Amino acid sequence: MTTAEGATGSRRAARRAALQALYQWQVATTDVGDLMLQFRRGGHLRGADADYFRTLVEGTVTAAPDLEAVYGEYLDRHPAQLDPVERAILLLGAYELAERVEVPYRVVINEALELAKAFGATEGHRYVNGVLHRCAGHWRAAEVDAKGE
Repeated sequence: MTTAEGATGSRRAARRAALQALYQWQVATTDVGDLMLQFRRGGHLRGADADYFRTLVEGTVTAAPDLEAVYGEYLDRHPAQLDPVERAILLLGAYELAERVEVPYRVVINEALELAKAFGATEGHRYVNGVLHRCAGHWRAAEVDAKGE
């Protein structure tokens, strides 16, 4: 495995763990500090970039109202009415689009789709795809325009 493949895999694992943490944050209203401790101690971060996990979870939780204000414009219902898995995926993807500009928007969307296929409802990935593509146009307009989309 190359270093780039290892970095990609560790970030993918960080996103997967972050999704689980964000789900728990929503459903059980677990404190972020408690989540960090629980995931670190529980072995949920094996193979994951622990720093990226922390950044994703803390950043997403902090920015959640602002993220939902933007992606909420592209929903057919209020964000609170979304399935908690799809909501967590949208929050995570929106955070990466808005704040992690070093990650290409296509990578952000692809990673979110993989999470939606693995954990979401049967057609949830289609919904996530549509919303995040619109968000990419909002937060990454220059990057999307450069790709000709």
